[in-house]
Amino acid sequence: MNIFEELKARGLIFQTTDEAALVKALTETSVSFYTGYDPTADSLHLGHLVPILNMRRLQLAGHHPVALVGGATGMIGDPSFKDAERSLQTTDTVAQWSESIKQQLSRFLSFEGENAAIVVNNYDWFSDMNVLEFLRDVGKYYTINYMMSKESVKKRIETGISYTEFAYQILQGYDFYQLNENHGVNLQIGGSDQWGNMVAGTDLIRKKSGNETHVITVPLITDSTGKKFGKSEGNAVWLDADKTSPYEFYQFWLNIADADAVKFLKIFTFLSLDEIDEIAKAFEAEPHERLAQKTLAKEVVTLVHGEAAYAQAVNISEQLFAGHIKALSVKDIKAGLKDVPSYTVPSDFDGNLVNLLVDAKISPSRRQAREDITNGAIYLNGERQTELDYILSDADKLENELTVIRRGKKKYTIVNY
Repeated sequence: MNIFEELKARGLIFQTTDEAALVKALTETSVSFYTGYDPTADSLHLGHLVPILNMRRLQLAGHHPVALVGGATGMIGDPSFKDAERSLQTTDTVAQWSESIKQQLSRFLSFEGENAAIVVNNYDWFSDMNVLEFLRDVGKYYTINYMMSKESVKKRIETGISYTEFAYQILQGYDFYQLNENHGVNLQIGGSDQWGNMVAGTDLIRKKSGNETHVITVPLITDSTGKKFGKSEGNAVWLDADKTSPYEFYQFWLNIADADAVKFLKIFTFLSLDEIDEIAKAFEAEPHERLAQKTLAKEVVTLVHGEAAYAQAVNISEQLFAGHIKALSVKDIKAGLKDVPSYTVPSDFDGNLVNLLVDAKISPSRRQAREDITNGAIYLNGERQTELDYILSDADKLENELTVIRRGKKKYTIVNY
């Protein structure tokens, strides 16, 4: 099975230009290819992971990856299938974000060997180009009719699109031209919403230099509403551990729906298709064991954050499930209980447990609080507390910072001091 067939078998090919010519190039030569990443935030997110992993797969197959960071195009904003125009960022902000993205990409690609990856920034060729040069040397190759025919533009015409975003497809097209001229890049990979922008590049290259180039689009990852994962949709799962912790990342993959688990094993892991078939059979026989999700979580968390981060995420999950709060650091507790209610005690707090349960809204009344304590429903840092007159002390403060109170089996509250 050649690399193109494998990508197709994994569900990683949505659309291509001349498929026969593309397959011939990928099987008979070492192809230089690129994917662009606009710095619209200081981190890449889950929506970027599919093209990133495609780059890695192609590099492992002997092809040469070029990662383009959009230091220039990131200042404009791609209108593709966006309901509204992006907020424009300053040059300094985009430069900082560009550097962050460059560092993230280096975790997935090899920058050594015969087909070593390189990172380029399109600000390098756009920063010195004036508007007259751009219109004369690039703009003249595009007709308004051609640009208006793009689906990404059509959708926005009804609500309004600025000339800034309207011209984005020309900028991306010129990126491809520059990379083809200076780095021999003849394949671009991107999300399916990028098709119009990408073929704008193949058309420009053909008109200006006569070279034949190729495009592969990959399917977009969508949530349950059909929207793609991304910053603008407000539900981003980030690749930066400071924005989405390894524990949250682990939980995300662990909670993938049964219907998607095997499909995502093909897309997001480097397990062989034969290995995935075996996992699928075991998963189908005993779906309650959630083998597909557990394997998916292990492979993707390890790939993105490393083995130590995966082990830490598993440990947090196991200790929380067992109620062993004291076995965790405060940092781990905050990661594992990020979404639970919290309460900060006032400066005159006297340590009375009953009062705390009511004030923190853990129990609805003093009467219920007392019943909860005597019935054994209250746990301090994982340990049951049944003393009605219990006074919290420094010994109940984990790292002198917080106390975890659990009511019943699942209702957690973090008490901060």
